[in-house]
Amino acid sequence: MPFEVLPSRLDGPKLLQPTVFPDERGFFCETYRENQLAEHGIDDAFVQDNHSRSSYGVIRGMHFQIGAGCGKLVRCGRGTIVDVVVDLRRSSSTYGEWEAFELSDETMRALYVPVGFGHGFAVTSEIADVLYKQSAYYSADVERGISFLDPAVGIDWPIPQADRVFSERDADAMTLEQFAASGELPDW
Repeated sequence: MPFEVLPSRLDGPKLLQPTVFPDERGFFCETYRENQLAEHGIDDAFVQDNHSRSSYGVIRGMHFQIGAGCGKLVRCGRGTIVDVVVDLRRSSSTYGEWEAFELSDETMRALYVPVGFGHGFAVTSEIADVLYKQSAYYSADVERGISFLDPAVGIDWPIPQADRVFSERDADAMTLEQFAASGELPDW
C-alpha cells in the first residue's frame, strides 16, 4: 500500500506517509493515487494544483473557503514546514483547537486538510516549496482567514517572533470569535 495514515489528535485531518523507494540514483515516490487515498476516506475530487515558495520565517494562514468549503492535500517538495490546521466546525468537540504536523522533502509526508478546517504553515528551513491540491477552485469571493496569532486558538508557531514574515492580509485577519460572530462561518 503506497500510503500509511499516521496518528493525529483531531478528527478529520489525515497525515499520510507514502512509500519511498530510495536507491543510489535518488528516490521514487507516489505522491497522489486516487484509489489508495479513497481507501483512507479521502475521496475529494481535486480540481486545482498550487505551488508556493517561501523563505525561512514565512507564516501563511490561517486560510479557508466559506460556502461549500475546500479540501486540500498538502506536501512540502523542498525544505521543511510546520503545517497547522484549526478546527472550524462549530458542532465539533474540538472546535477552535489546532494541530501541527512537520512536512518535509525528507519524510515526503502529506497532510489531508478536509473542509471545515483553517490551514496555514510556517517555513522552518532556508527555503520551502509547498505543493497542494484543492477540491475547489480559488475564488477571492469565498476565500477567508482567521488570525494566525489568535490568542484563544493559541497556535505555538516554531518561528521566533522577531523572525516572522507574513502578509498584511494575514496580520489583519479577525480572530475566530470575531469571524464566527460575523455570521459568515458555515455549518460544515
